[in-house]
Amino acid sequence: MFEKLTAFPENFLWGGATAANQLEGAYLADGKGLTTVDLIPTGANRMNIALGNLSSFVPQAGEFYPSHEAIDFYHRYKEDIALFAEMGFKCLRLSIAWARIFPNGDETEPNEAGLQFYDNVFDELLKYNIEPVVTICHFDVPVHLVETYGGWTNRKMVGFFEKYAKTLFNRYKGKVKYWMTFNEINMLLHLPYIGAGIVLQEGQDKEQLLYQAAHHELVASALAVKACHEIIPGAQIGCMLAAGMVYPYTSNPDDVWKAMELDRESFFFIDVQSKGAYPGYTKRFFREHNIHIDMQPEDAVILQQNTVDYIGFSYYASRCTSADPEVLKNSTEGNVFGSVKNPYLQASEWGWTIDPKGLRITCNQLHDRYGKPLFIVENGLGATDVLLDNDTVEDDYRIEYLNSHFAEMAEAIQDGVEILGYTSWGPIDLVSAGTGEMKKRYGYIYVDRNNDGTGTLRRVRKKSFHWYKDVIANNGAQYF
Repeated sequence: MFEKLTAFPENFLWGGATAANQLEGAYLADGKGLTTVDLIPTGANRMNIALGNLSSFVPQAGEFYPSHEAIDFYHRYKEDIALFAEMGFKCLRLSIAWARIFPNGDETEPNEAGLQFYDNVFDELLKYNIEPVVTICHFDVPVHLVETYGGWTNRKMVGFFEKYAKTLFNRYKGKVKYWMTFNEINMLLHLPYIGAGIVLQEGQDKEQLLYQAAHHELVASALAVKACHEIIPGAQIGCMLAAGMVYPYTSNPDDVWKAMELDRESFFFIDVQSKGAYPGYTKRFFREHNIHIDMQPEDAVILQQNTVDYIGFSYYASRCTSADPEVLKNSTEGNVFGSVKNPYLQASEWGWTIDPKGLRITCNQLHDRYGKPLFIVENGLGATDVLLDNDTVEDDYRIEYLNSHFAEMAEAIQDGVEILGYTSWGPIDLVSAGTGEMKKRYGYIYVDRNNDGTGTLRRVRKKSFHWYKDVIANNGAQYF
């Protein structure tokens, strides 16, 4: 009855994770409209625009926009999917570019060429028995919806998103069984333009604006869950959190409380999507910060009756915090989330804390909180890889990182946590969402492309390609 497991669950979904705006390219091909990410350049202006300080709704001369060409998956998807199949992928997480389906976002009819492209991609995946795991919105709102309506600050976005989601469910109901509504929905609070297509104006109440947008996304997510269950019986549709445990710097209760508050800042979104109602701590926060959410009479019922089937999440690093202002001076901004330097942990070359055990802790934390299946849909190591003369990359550092995280994922499963699958971020090198760089590489497959857009786009198998292939073939038995 209490036998030790000998491998990952029989139907465990091993694979990789991507986003349309980071690998497809072909940014205006076949009728596609501009998306928010298409206006985020590399260089000095990148973060300012990602934060919502946008001055124009068209690409600017003299700027380089990495999403415009990315790694050209749009034209090379068959080659790339064949490589994923060679590794033995059971699934591929990918997103649909909203503006390929509705170029402006508010059209009456969808763009057939965009729909057909994803039909072709799904057919190619299914040819190799690779399950598509589809994110409906992964950081790319049609620019027209931002310019005309103000992005997710506007209630009309709920209807546009619901129509978009229903279009996808009806079109792909025979091909896609696993869905997610919004990628890293909590990022809305930290990168408003990327997370919700919000352009901030002078004098606006930022917190009021962001939490109103959050409410709109939460209602839209619930309506998508409702539509998915109605249109595709048996489908699984989840939410997606940018996760990572926040540790207190000391055992001082004030530090512990500060860590809990930072966790709750993110958990609020998933509490609503998983439990169907606003938690008490958020209601208190709204009262104390004079935030008044405009809710329609039916919203509470929509949220309550349409909760998600599973919790998808990304895990790259844990964080650490303190209530002591002096300790906070030793914070790092290695990721979007700032963190006090944890003296017990090392960091990547981009300053992201490397904490394999934090993955086990986060899995247990989410399982205990929600009691629903989990899906680890992003995890990986961004590093500067060197292509050698023998046409390979000796990325032992990536293997070491993933190996240690897989071991902790196995421990979480032994703890009784139900995990549907694991999709490492960037199975093929693609554009970094944070920095817009190509040199920050995550993949098992090297792509010959540089930060300035030069390169042949040739694909090369790294050492980790063969290692991950063996892990999947053994269903992770080496970790038990």
